[in-house]
Amino acid sequence: MSRQIQVTFDAHDPRALSTFWRDALGYVHPGPPGVLIHEGDDPLAAWDDFLARIGVPQQQRNTKSAIEDPDGQGPRIFFQHVPEDKVVKNRLHLDVRAAPGLEGQERMAALEAECTRLMALGASRLRRDEPAPPLSAGFIVMADPEGNEFCLD
Repeated sequence: MSRQIQVTFDAHDPRALSTFWRDALGYVHPGPPGVLIHEGDDPLAAWDDFLARIGVPQQQRNTKSAIEDPDGQGPRIFFQHVPEDKVVKNRLHLDVRAAPGLEGQERMAALEAECTRLMALGASRLRRDEPAPPLSAGFIVMADPEGNEFCLD
C-alpha cells in the first residue's frame, strides 16, 4: 500500500518561501480550519485574522505555512521556521517538470522561459546543463529565495 507524503522545507520566512513555491508550482494556500475561503479571498489574510482571533502572539504567526495542489495530485508542501542558516547543498531537491514531452532546443527554450519567470519571483539561476543524449535531456539548476536548490527538468 502506498503512502501520501508531505514535503517539508526549513525556512527563515515560511510565509515568503511558501508564497514563492505557491507561485512557482501553481499551488494554493489553504484556508484556516473551519474558515470558508471564497473566490478572490486572500487565504493568508484569513490566516492572519484566524491566528489573531485564537490569540497567537504576533511574533509566532510566521512560524509555519503550507501550500497544496488545487487539483489534489501533488504532495502538500509545509514550511517551518528554523533559526539556523542553510550551509550546504541539499541532499534532496525538487525537479520542477517545466518541459514535459519536449526535446532538444525546444525543451531548453521552454526551460529558459520558466527560468526567467521564476527569477522574477526571486529564484536564482545556478547553471544550465545541455542535453547529452541518451542519458540527459538537459536541465537548469536554480535556487529558491532561501538558497534551496531545485532543477527545471
